[in-house]
Amino acid sequence: MGGTIAIDLGSSTTVVAHQQGDRPPSLLALPPYSLSDPLVVPTLLWLNDPNHSQPLVGRQVLEAGLAHADAPGLQRDFKRRIAGPERPGSAGGLPLSPERAGSLLLQRLWQALPADLNPERLVLTAPVEAPPGYRTWLLEACRPLAVPEVALVDEPTAAAIGAGLPAGSTVLVVDLGGSTIDVCLVQLEGGEGRAAPIAQLLRFAGRDLAHSGQRLRAARVIGKAGLAIGGRDIDRWIAAQLCPDQPASGTLLEACEQLKCGLSDQETTLALWPDAAGRLRELHFSRQALAQLLERQGFLAGLDQLLETVLAAGRAASIRTDAIAAVLPVGGSSRLPPVRRWLQDRLAAVPLHDRRPVEAVALGALALTPGVRVKDVLARGVSLRCWDRRSQRHRWHPLFLPGQSWPTAAPLELVLGCSHNGQPAIELVLGEPAAGQRHEVVFEDGLPQLRRWQAGDAEVCPWPQQPAPVPLEPPGQAAVDRLRLRFSISGSGDLMLECHDLLRGTAQPPRALGPVR
Repeated sequence: MGGTIAIDLGSSTTVVAHQQGDRPPSLLALPPYSLSDPLVVPTLLWLNDPNHSQPLVGRQVLEAGLAHADAPGLQRDFKRRIAGPERPGSAGGLPLSPERAGSLLLQRLWQALPADLNPERLVLTAPVEAPPGYRTWLLEACRPLAVPEVALVDEPTAAAIGAGLPAGSTVLVVDLGGSTIDVCLVQLEGGEGRAAPIAQLLRFAGRDLAHSGQRLRAARVIGKAGLAIGGRDIDRWIAAQLCPDQPASGTLLEACEQLKCGLSDQETTLALWPDAAGRLRELHFSRQALAQLLERQGFLAGLDQLLETVLAAGRAASIRTDAIAAVLPVGGSSRLPPVRRWLQDRLAAVPLHDRRPVEAVALGALALTPGVRVKDVLARGVSLRCWDRRSQRHRWHPLFLPGQSWPTAAPLELVLGCSHNGQPAIELVLGEPAAGQRHEVVFEDGLPQLRRWQAGDAEVCPWPQQPAPVPLEPPGQAAVDRLRLRFSISGSGDLMLECHDLLRGTAQPPRALGPVR
């Protein structure tokens, strides 16, 4: 099998997904590294020797009881330090930088792929405000992997697309990881007349594209706030409450993590824990006890502070709460009942998209990575000439801009009226932006190339052959909405039109207006 592999490297868990052609995407089991429910790989490494030749990975670290060991061999929480200013020093003869730890994990996961899987493309995710060196690190980390294409997407955009939100949406992402909480208000690229987001190529046909001039079309961050606290701190709070006389050993914290995760589906949970004396103790916990614990520790108050900071940044950018399309909880801790209640209470008017918080980023990354061929991205775009009543002249309204991937997922809708009374038909004059002096990246033969476009409003050249006018019966009246037009781009590269007469309530069958490029 070929297809595309998506790897969402997280601070606490890493998700690996696969998609073959038009088949539905699925998460991959990677024994012996992955868990079964949820189907993720804990972002953990344990180094057994100075050469790091046989590290324990993911589930292996958990099963060895080393996930909470206070020893230099344990590597965790390294994602947020990759390409950052921090550089941990040598410890116990096993020095490992965050970059090396991340590379080692990616290589081990790649080696654990099913034997019959020979992927054509790897797409990775990155924080929307990743340090400048993060992309360079990803390219270096993937260099040993036998895959011809490597692409990059930003995590908030992938999460939103994975949740089924349209391009152009304003989204509040609440990411509750193992060691951090991040609340981020972002505006996705795309929307009416704008190119939808698409993955950025880092490698194509074995060639590195680090200096191709591509720009990562990431979500625009409107406001962001975070705290250095997360799911593992909740485990420690549970341990201190249930076993105040016991040190927070690795096995105790693992049992408390099982209690916490079980509360996502049950009112009460039970875990068995062997104490230091070898006695097997029963640990019980409930949703009510968890809610009281989070309230007492100030966890929910901290969420309130983060949310208000981000919403205030939105208000400063003239974005009110009712303009937010959805709240996207990301990370395992977002499934905890007190957190879900907090989201519903604080943002009751905003839809909550929480069906797949753990895998949404990986699945969205697959959706943002179509087969990279020339037919997948517009090089020129197309515009429609419209009459502007205010200026009393024709203007070009962009339908699809350079960089728009196709076939389009949803049609672009416009409503047109007549410019004068008794108008018997509405002309559809289409045009293509002319090349100018501004640089844009387009794809030719599957490779990104630099093109120059005029700064500001680009000059538009009308198509040499225009579609037939749309007849109006009865004739239209000035300043009255008459036609609803739905434009899309088909799989064969044709601009398609569905036309609805608002006065008569009738619709014409879809028709092809001509090829776009």
